[in-house]
Amino acid sequence: MSQTILVTGGAGYIGSHCCLELLKAGHRVVVLDNLSNGSREALVRVEELSGERMIFEQVDLRDAAETARVVSAHAFDAVVHFAGLKVVEESTEIPLQYYENNVSGTLNLLAAMKKEGIRKLAFSSSCTVYGNPTSLPIREDSPLAGASPYGRSKLMVEEILRDLAQSELGWRLILLRYFNPVGAHPSGRIGEDPIGIPNNLAPYVMQVAVGRHEHVRVFGNDYETRDGTGVRDYIHVVDLALGHLAALDALEHVEGCVAYNLGTGTGYSVLEVIEAARKVTGREIPTKIVARRPGDIPECYADPAMAAETLGWRATRGLDDMMVDAWRWQKANPNGFGA
Repeated sequence: MSQTILVTGGAGYIGSHCCLELLKAGHRVVVLDNLSNGSREALVRVEELSGERMIFEQVDLRDAAETARVVSAHAFDAVVHFAGLKVVEESTEIPLQYYENNVSGTLNLLAAMKKEGIRKLAFSSSCTVYGNPTSLPIREDSPLAGASPYGRSKLMVEEILRDLAQSELGWRLILLRYFNPVGAHPSGRIGEDPIGIPNNLAPYVMQVAVGRHEHVRVFGNDYETRDGTGVRDYIHVVDLALGHLAALDALEHVEGCVAYNLGTGTGYSVLEVIEAARKVTGREIPTKIVARRPGDIPECYADPAMAAETLGWRATRGLDDMMVDAWRWQKANPNGFGA
């Protein structure tokens, strides 16, 4: 069934891939983005790939009046909410900005939705809401304890959404706790284009491979993991986008607020990811061991069984697929969307 969907943060990395899958599925898409972490060019390319048009609203969710205007201007069936700041280390340096963007911005969005009678939302949460996990793999009922201002901002929004669902019948809310998105669309036309020096591993590795940086910084090699480096559950961004489509379908019968992990269930170390990139790119990719970053944890990977059983969604692309698609994007766009 075709729906009209508001995608906040739709010009960003994950948001743009989600927009493409929504358009391919026949939905109408309106993107709200302030372009602080996104690119207008990404949306142009999404329209080229899909053969469909979107409406774009350059609006910051912190602007309550403009947010309300956008929400009231279209008959939205549901909202997919990506917009927010997203760097763990940066959040320890500028926590107030993270709470303002991620929490206050969401409050403005929810107020506008409530006023217009829009009750369906899929929220871009994060595995960081689990903090330093007490057991692995991480299940949805694992203890919640954000280990950084970023993680706590996501957890605060989750709590707000749970409170909202309990306060009033009719809200249909899904929290998508995803793990570490990597890769790019297989066309090579859209991918991850971080502003400045990348904070995430995969784009940094690919920028080293393409010659933009001399080496990959490995933040700590003294963790209690199989090779001393951090272990994460990496998920292909297209799999992640398809998870959002599955969540939108599920919103038709969800009551209240439900959380799902979106991950592969397999953890890879930093050094394993770098080695996979070397094989794909044929480049040396030098490394340099540096100090651990504040807020980082040793190991983190999902139990994705609940999403498989309830949403009918599974990640199907492996680490090699992620590296192949990331490299295709980086080779074709060595300077990202600014080329």
